[in-house]
Order: sequence, then structure tokens, then C-alpha cells
Amino acid sequence: MTEARTFPRLPWSTVEHYLGEGQGTSYRLSAPTAARTVSYEIGDLGSGISLHVELSRDQSPPRSPLPSVAVDQVFHRGKRMARVRTTQVELMRDFHDLLMSVADRIVTGERDLEQALDETVDAWAGLLQRPRGLGAEQRIGLHGELAVLRAIARTHGWEGAVRAWTGPRGEQHDFGLAEADVEVKTTSSENRVHRVHGVRQLEETNGRSLWVASLRLTRGGVAGRSLGESVASVVRDAHAADRMAATRLEESLDRCGWNATERDDERWTLRDDPLFVPAENVPRLTTTLLPADVRDHLVSLDYRISLDHLSPAPGAPVDVTDFRLP
Repeated sequence: MTEARTFPRLPWSTVEHYLGEGQGTSYRLSAPTAARTVSYEIGDLGSGISLHVELSRDQSPPRSPLPSVAVDQVFHRGKRMARVRTTQVELMRDFHDLLMSVADRIVTGERDLEQALDETVDAWAGLLQRPRGLGAEQRIGLHGELAVLRAIARTHGWEGAVRAWTGPRGEQHDFGLAEADVEVKTTSSENRVHRVHGVRQLEETNGRSLWVASLRLTRGGVAGRSLGESVASVVRDAHAADRMAATRLEESLDRCGWNATERDDERWTLRDDPLFVPAENVPRLTTTLLPADVRDHLVSLDYRISLDHLSPAPGAPVDVTDFRLP
């Protein structure tokens, strides 16, 4: 009987620890006696993860079947290898699972890299036809909104904070306070680059002032907070202060698409202090900037903006003292 090959599973918690510490390391996934080396690489300074697969003499790296995944050639520890990586930081947790699946097919299934990639993508495509919960960008966005919700509750109480959280009810902006509206933008990238949905998202409503809150998250390792922990924290604090407010908060979380049964093993922390600036200081598109004949025929418009050049403005409607993830 042929002895079955075993595959050394690398848990995400280990990977996230190294990413959070900014410490690079390498895990060999193939046996020392294997004909080709397969290794999982974690870059230093939180630069990302990749799968390295040794290439034979005449073999070239395969083409990637996915636009978000790049496959190129590198020389690593004296060997010519194909490197599989992604530049989309917000998808890193899911990318880890994809790399593990690809590596498993290579190590235990004796597939080459091209076959392993194609088989994994085909299998995932079938699964992804089913409805799913919050995507990676939505989860990060909700985490940021909960941090702002907590800050507002410290000043206005939980009843006032929950009433002010208008985003889950389909309103134009995330928060509507007595003195101003607030739109929260949260990113996991190193730069303050945010996606804007539509020409009205950064537009003032009925003459009310609008502030943009820019939050940057980074992987926190053991010291970080998962989205589930932040949800549990705000619900617990709301229940302790006002039971009716807690009930409305749970309804808002449902409207956001939060599901406590989803996978929840990514841990985040704030990269730096939040940036609060008036919307008028932000590079933006508004209805007044577009000709009527263009505006009336636009079905949808998403664009990205950079706020790296801006500094916090005085008079923010949210107290950022002790600002943190819940």
C-alpha cells in the first residue's frame, strides 16, 4: 500500500500573527524529499503573502485565471520559482484559503501549478454562485462604522447614537447628528484611498454640513479585534445602557447583513488616528459638478479618492478622544 501524502496545514491565525508583527517568514509545505519545493511566504513589514512553487528546467509560470491574482517568476533561495500573490489587501484572508487549496492539490494531488490553480478556481466558482454574506470591503466598512458609533455613544448616549446611525436604513449618509452628517470611509490599505459610491454620497443634504471620517485599519494579530468581537461589544454596552436602543441596534446590524455564523477570524486595529474633514475639503464629484444631460443618464458611478494630503480639521462633530475599535 502506498503511504498517503500529508499536507501541513498553516492556520490563518499564525499568518496573521506574523503580518501583525510585520515579521517575514517562510513555511515549507512540500516534504524535504519532494521533487519540487512548495513554500508559503509571508513578507516582512506586513507586505503580504504568496505561494512559491519550484519550476522545472523548461517550465514557465502559468497565466493567472483571476484578475486579482498575479503569477510571476522569481529566484528564491537559489531556485527558479513561480510566485502566486495578490495586491488586494482586503482579500488577503480569502487569498490565504485559496493558496492553501492550491498547495494541497500540488503536494498531495501531484498536480502542477497550472492544474492546481484551474481546479481550485473552478471549485470555488461553483460555491460562489450561492448567496453570501458581507464581502471583505463591507466587513471592514462595518468595523469602521461601529468605531464611530461607539465614539458617538460616549457623547450622546446609546439611544442617541443608534438613532443617528442612519446608513443601515438606506439614508444618504452613515450618521445624521443634530449638528452635522457624517460619512465613514474605512480602508485596510496603507494610504487613505477610499471608494465613493455615486455622486450623492459626498454631497451635503438640505444644506446640512457633511463631514468625512477616514479610518485606516491594519492587521492587529492577538491584540486586534475581530468584527464579531466589536459587534458583541457595542450590543453589550447598548443593552447595559438602554434595552430599546439595543434592540434597534441589533435590527440595524441585521440590515447591514451582519451574520454571527459567518467566518470571523480576521483581527484588526487602527493604523493611526481617524481623520475627520469637511466634505467640501475632499476631492469629490457632486450633482452640481455634472452637466444635467450627463447626470440624468448616469446609471451608476463609483470612483476612488485619496485623502493623504489632508489634515484633521477643527470642529469635528465626533469626539475622537480614546477613539478605537469597540
